[in-house]
Amino acid sequence: MITAAIPQCVPCRPAARLTKPRCQATPNTLEAPSSSSSSAQAAERVASGAAAGPRPAASSAPAGSWLRGQAGLRGISLGPGGILTSALVAEATGTDEAGAVADGYRPINRGAPGAYSEMAALKACPGWEPLPCEQFEVAFQALTQWMAERAALPVENSLGGSIHAVYDLLLRYRLHIVGEVSIDVRHCLLALPGVEKGAIKRVLSHPQALAQTDSYTRRMPGVVREAVDDTAGAAKLIAENGWRDVAAVASRRAGELYGLDVVEEDIQDMKDNVTRFVVLSRDPLVASDALTSGVPYKTSIVFSLQEGPGMLFKALSVFALRDIDMTKIESRPMRENPLILSDPSDGGTAQRSFNYLFYIDFMGSLAQPQAQNALRHLQEIAPFLRVLGSYPIGG
Repeated sequence: MITAAIPQCVPCRPAARLTKPRCQATPNTLEAPSSSSSSAQAAERVASGAAAGPRPAASSAPAGSWLRGQAGLRGISLGPGGILTSALVAEATGTDEAGAVADGYRPINRGAPGAYSEMAALKACPGWEPLPCEQFEVAFQALTQWMAERAALPVENSLGGSIHAVYDLLLRYRLHIVGEVSIDVRHCLLALPGVEKGAIKRVLSHPQALAQTDSYTRRMPGVVREAVDDTAGAAKLIAENGWRDVAAVASRRAGELYGLDVVEEDIQDMKDNVTRFVVLSRDPLVASDALTSGVPYKTSIVFSLQEGPGMLFKALSVFALRDIDMTKIESRPMRENPLILSDPSDGGTAQRSFNYLFYIDFMGSLAQPQAQNALRHLQEIAPFLRVLGSYPIGG
């Protein structure tokens, strides 16, 4: 059982490990270090779904990317527009692929360049060069194995809700949230230059994008909708195959990258469609910086509770008593030990119910006494408590 040591929950200032960033990982993208010579230089790129470091100078870097893991430097050629996979992580780190990515976590989207995850990586780390990752856990692996310095992953969407796969990975990996960004999802209908809307017979995109543009595509007579791995991947397929009767639902940036024209913009059924991404690091932010930065902070925690009447009320009261504003609360069953048995009353039968984890975001930083006191209070009644991160509120 892991509990948060609240008296020491103010993070210590991390020791300087690198003179400059190497890579970052974003949901479905991440950055790998590149090399300009036999010595391993820190790569200065960003991954879609992951971010890495500053954009490298166009120099003598060899083709492909160099990935540095705990097992040492190994040359891995990703090629232009390449996507980092679990197999490449295993090769770079000297581990087997089965151990690199745990069972139960499958590719969620391939994060081709031009995907919304790449946009989040660039917003979180301006000037960094994106590199896609095959799946969310590849970004976590890259960050853990020192192949990246940051990771930007989606945690919730205004229409689809929370992305639980990322929350599960936050519990499995000891990484810290150090920032957040939000991306407005603005879908475009993309096609090869010169293609008219009436000539389109098929529309390709990620299943969620197709669902978010359902009303629009249904008004296109005779059009068949087909799901692919991600929005930008749909645009890439059309460009590579020269399909003139096929369109993609993707971002304007995807169209620019793959040479497609915007047939129509803002085709989503709900105009207010926003995805929130968190930025991860191996080290937490220095809590004392929150007192001098002048920027409002947010703190994310996860905890469990014992069974009993009023337990959730007691847990939430630790914040209400100190006038701490909660911006999010969510519960979901634990992946391990999901069921608990209640004591039978009056000779009845024991009842089975779910054992829940509670995720809360609240305003304030760990440097503030009222936040520290609230977490100390919560620790008294929570068998499990973990601070996921305390970070500046992003736009």
